[in-house]
Amino acid sequence: MVKAVFPGTFDPVTVGHLDIVERAHRLFEKLVVGVYIDPPKRLTFDVKERVAMFKQSTSHIGGVEVIEYHGLTVDLARRVGATVIVRGLRIGSDFEYEREMALLNRSMQPDVETVCLLSSLEHQFISSTRVKEIESLGGNVSNMVPPHVVPLLKTKLKPAGAK
Repeated sequence: MVKAVFPGTFDPVTVGHLDIVERAHRLFEKLVVGVYIDPPKRLTFDVKERVAMFKQSTSHIGGVEVIEYHGLTVDLARRVGATVIVRGLRIGSDFEYEREMALLNRSMQPDVETVCLLSSLEHQFISSTRVKEIESLGGNVSNMVPPHVVPLLKTKLKPAGAK
């Protein structure tokens, strides 16, 4: 059985993330979504909220587990018995970053491969950062995140200038 991990901060989960999960699920018998606990960037949602959002978003997909983790992704892979790290590529700059991470991960854990899936064309412009920016400016993000995430974003992010 081939098991894979899909790591990220998922702050918040987007339809682009779900596209990668659904496609990776078809390739691997088991997929563990690893929600990184404490990345070196400012987060809108805490790890419990991010895990809950992702669990709700993937509840219809069997064989997908969502967990929180800290430390190195290759250590997560080893801990859950995964031999593959799944990453999504949206734009050209993603490739350079992911190539570097894949090489670093391989140097630390040679038996774990990185598999990059190209984002579907309709999701290539979506990022969690842009979703939060659009929401905070009063824009509509309902086509970029699962339906249950929209009210959570509205609660956390007040439009700029709102009292």
